[in-house]
Amino acid sequence: MAEMSESSSSLGDGIDLSQFYQVFFEEAGENLENMEQKLLELDVEAADDEELNAIFRCAHSVKGGAATFGFSDVAELTHHMETLLDKLRRHELQPNPQMVDVLLASGDALKALLARHQGSGGDAVDTRELVAHIRALAEGGSAPTPAPAPAAAAAPAPAASAMPKNGVIARAIALTVGPLENPATADGLFDLFKEITNLGTIEALSNGQSADGMRRFKIVTTSSDNDLLDLFTFHIARELMRLEPMDAGYGFFPERPEAPKEEAPAELGYGFFDDAPGSPTQASETPAAAPEAAAAAPAAAPAAPVAKPAGRAEARAAAAGPDSTTLRVSVEKVDQLINLVGELVITQAMLAQNSKGVDAALNQQLLSGLADLERNTRDLQEAVMSIRMIPMSMVFNRFPRMLRDLAAKLGKKVELVTQGEATELDKGLVEKITDPLTHLVRNSCDHGIELPADRLAKGKAEHGTITLVASHQGGSIVIEVRDDGRGLNRQKLLNKARERGIDAPDSMTDSEVYNLIFAPGFSTAEQVTDVSGRGVGMDVVKKNITQLGGTVEIDSAEGYGMSVKVRLPLTLAIMDGMSIGVGDECYILPLSSVVESFQVDQAMIKTIGNSGRVVEVRDEFMPVIDLEKVFDVPRFDFENVSNIMVVVEAEGGRVALLVDELLGQQQVVVKNLEANYRKVQDVSGATIMGDGRVALILDVGALVRHSRH
Repeated sequence: MAEMSESSSSLGDGIDLSQFYQVFFEEAGENLENMEQKLLELDVEAADDEELNAIFRCAHSVKGGAATFGFSDVAELTHHMETLLDKLRRHELQPNPQMVDVLLASGDALKALLARHQGSGGDAVDTRELVAHIRALAEGGSAPTPAPAPAAAAAPAPAASAMPKNGVIARAIALTVGPLENPATADGLFDLFKEITNLGTIEALSNGQSADGMRRFKIVTTSSDNDLLDLFTFHIARELMRLEPMDAGYGFFPERPEAPKEEAPAELGYGFFDDAPGSPTQASETPAAAPEAAAAAPAAAPAAPVAKPAGRAEARAAAAGPDSTTLRVSVEKVDQLINLVGELVITQAMLAQNSKGVDAALNQQLLSGLADLERNTRDLQEAVMSIRMIPMSMVFNRFPRMLRDLAAKLGKKVELVTQGEATELDKGLVEKITDPLTHLVRNSCDHGIELPADRLAKGKAEHGTITLVASHQGGSIVIEVRDDGRGLNRQKLLNKARERGIDAPDSMTDSEVYNLIFAPGFSTAEQVTDVSGRGVGMDVVKKNITQLGGTVEIDSAEGYGMSVKVRLPLTLAIMDGMSIGVGDECYILPLSSVVESFQVDQAMIKTIGNSGRVVEVRDEFMPVIDLEKVFDVPRFDFENVSNIMVVVEAEGGRVALLVDELLGQQQVVVKNLEANYRKVQDVSGATIMGDGRVALILDVGALVRHSRH
């Protein structure tokens, strides 16, 4: 009995492959990115042995995993790549640019194949021509640069039931409910699946009839058992529900009429990899069946002994590789943790607010504990936020390949220099800043960098340089895209703006003229190409960055180059803020935007024209914004006059805000006002104060723009 129990446990562990697929897809993607980066850095004139070995290891890791999980098309292509790379590292062949091109194209084809296996669709990829090119190069010949093309003769797509969705495979499970006094109670589960569209599907088994008050259902879902049970408990008590696997027979439910019929003996690998996408068949053998891969693959004939499937923990450890210092955690779990820490910050602020009226002499121990709570809460918040922080190298690493292909297409020679790759930014921001940065880099290559002949004629180096720099400045991160190209032509921008009907007087400052390129539909390209010229891009770049609470600054010197600086908050979840009072209202200013504060005499404020007001601060005049008038704050103490000014800075400009009082400095949890209410002018979000009041977080950039108009 003990042996049977152990076997059943192992079998149960081996059935759910979703976790293994997800780890394989993630690691394969990392290996392909790593291989591409090393290929781009490879010096073909003096290739380093360690570099070639590292590239070979990347391909070998992908091939081993693909063969194990039955992705025969991926394994075949990586097998041929291995052959070429093995000859290179053994010095049987000398690297050349053609080989780098073919290997890069192979990496693209592998990404497309893996994406199809993950269920993202797309055209089928025919790698036969690519394999022929690799073989020719491996035999010492030459081949043209290949481009994987779609073909109908590719391997058939996997069945929909086995296709992973976002890397997670939908599984079929049986739900038994009961005994129920009223079996119709279970029908509420159908409504649940209708309301939550991504939950999966549910259907009644046994013709929907209950037996002894028991109801049975078949569920196809990607959710975990615990998540399902948590949802179902809204309709049925948890102790009355039981979830069981419902895969292809396995002898689990032989007595049930809905149980699938066994068509193959259990010795055939227990179906461990039978329905894996792209699984190899006995009729087709691929060169990818290397000895080590074949040993890892499941047995194909009953005569061969079947190894007992590894336990869940062992399989996960094997898939995760030798690096045991890291742990893969879903973003949803991290977001949940951040939300809980945010609530903790609010609770701590509430306790701190209420403790101000406590007698320090009588409650010294309580106040000491609250001080420790405040310190530990801040440390906890910083530690949790650091989990979501990832280095900018994750963004920068995608540009070398893109620039290499784009420069070749445009006939230009471009070098990419990156600085500050270790600078960290919130994962959510990284995902949203990637597209704007991609457009800025493409713009620099297309509009900025000149053709080699033009650069030589101007006395410049033949190779243009595009520099990406990331650095921390205060509570923000600054990402700069800089090139040494032709720069912006002031007069050309003014002429183009006037052609489009934009008011552009000659009195505009250089900064204002450069900002014209952010106007919708604005483009200086002479002709439309597939790279640029449609006037779509820079306006979207600024819009996306502004939505993230960031700013864009442009600087240029005609003939010498151009620089675009993107300034972003480090995170969108929790920030340090200064609370200010206007009348009975409380507002929050991002501390990173605050320059200084001072008391002002009304005589220091000068009126310009009919309504404009300025104040002189250290020989500099800056606009004055009265927050009481901006937000129509009701005032009941009419004799009170605001005499405190807070100088804030954004988008290269400064303004002085007129307020009643400075309430303090504290951490605030940013709540999205637009998602929960609607967009409010001059407001970027909201937070909950320690006393329970809702305070609006001011959009400093919008206030600065407000002062300019």
